[in-house]
Amino acid sequence: MEKKELRKLISGLKKQCPMEERLARSEKVIANLEESPEYIEARNILCYWSLPDEVNTHGLVTRAAASGKNVFLPVVNGDDLIIRQFTGISEMHEGESYSIPEPETGAREVAIGEIDLVIVPGVAFDREGGRMGRGKGFYDRLLAGSNVRKTGICFDYQLVGSVPKEPHDILMDKVISETFSGKCHK
Repeated sequence: MEKKELRKLISGLKKQCPMEERLARSEKVIANLEESPEYIEARNILCYWSLPDEVNTHGLVTRAAASGKNVFLPVVNGDDLIIRQFTGISEMHEGESYSIPEPETGAREVAIGEIDLVIVPGVAFDREGGRMGRGKGFYDRLLAGSNVRKTGICFDYQLVGSVPKEPHDILMDKVISETFSGKCHK
């Protein structure tokens, strides 16, 4: 399936899943993530502040920070992402590029090499670590050349047989959904 067709298919499936159900499904995904050795061992985590159609990470971000983990969020800066530390919801503002809440300017910034685990969103994933994002390549550019652990999280309906892959696409080390949690074969 072409990327455009797959995005359309997943978009349709997301629309069929009411917000209340997405939130309940998100809890299962996040519980699986929080039980994973990669998450438990990580001290510096790059997560994302979820959009309404994604696995909800708001509770994860605040719990992880409250538990003593250093939690970072991506900030769109032109065609790239920079990594800023999350210090509380009150210290966030609406991002200029996509209106996604992000840490204020002045929050601690780090390089990808300082991160232990990246929790990656996506439109679709496969069991081999393939990931299809929204098409802008932000995460592929951020993760290129690093050997940080990468865990993709998604709803079961976003886990497909095969994601179309291009040479620049970065593979996930692990994918976690509501009913699947597996290391990817590379």
